[in-house]
Amino acid sequence: MPKSSLINKKDLIAYFLVAGTGAVVQLISGSFLRDYMSYSAAISWAYLIAFVVGFILTKMFAFDARNSNQTRREMLKFLMVAAGSWGITVFFSVVTLKFVEKNFGENLLNISFIKKPIHLNELFCQILGMGVSFVFNYVLHKTFTFKSTGFYDRLKRLVT
Repeated sequence: MPKSSLINKKDLIAYFLVAGTGAVVQLISGSFLRDYMSYSAAISWAYLIAFVVGFILTKMFAFDARNSNQTRREMLKFLMVAAGSWGITVFFSVVTLKFVEKNFGENLLNISFIKKPIHLNELFCQILGMGVSFVFNYVLHKTFTFKSTGFYDRLKRLVT
């Protein structure tokens, strides 16, 4: 399989590890934020926190764009993809949570040493939303963000 193909084993593994790190940041920050705000707001803020970590790690490790000298261009594209991904993450997390709680009720897990209950429905619905977002992100970052498509130059000409 040629290196430029969409499903490149090296890129996919690197992206999975990078995205996994971002997912851990998102889950941990979302869990802490959930004590202070609504479920959808906590997911949104956690996504923004993970966004910063994600851009840096993706540029450095996932698609060999470390020395591309196109950081501004890639950052703009990354932000555009992230906006769509944020919508997907929040939508799938909230919609599936509503469905699950309507049909199965609330599900809490109490672990004594954590000192706060874990909302299993919220956790699993957030992971589902993040999983759908992962596929969206990988495809667009591989084919758009870290690849010169001419989009940035056309946008720049349009704005200036």
